Amino acid sequence: MKKTYKIEIDCANCAAKMEAAANKVDGVKEAAVNFMTLKMSVEFEDGADESAVMKKVRKVCRKVDDDAEVYI
Repeated sequence: MKKTYKIEIDCANCAAKMEAAANKVDGVKEAAVNFMTLKMSVEFEDGADESAVMKKVRKVCRKVDDDAEVYI
């Protein structure tokens, strides 16, 4: 399953770091961040608990930039 989430981030470099961090989370098949539209697309692994995975994604994104927000 693939879903798109609204994000809040201040710079393109941080967005790239968020994307790299999100792609390392278990349950994420592929994540892509578009800084221009302030959106993150996440494709989940089969059988992954979307809610639990997105909580982890949000946590790793906050480590990149503590002002970053992923609206889930």
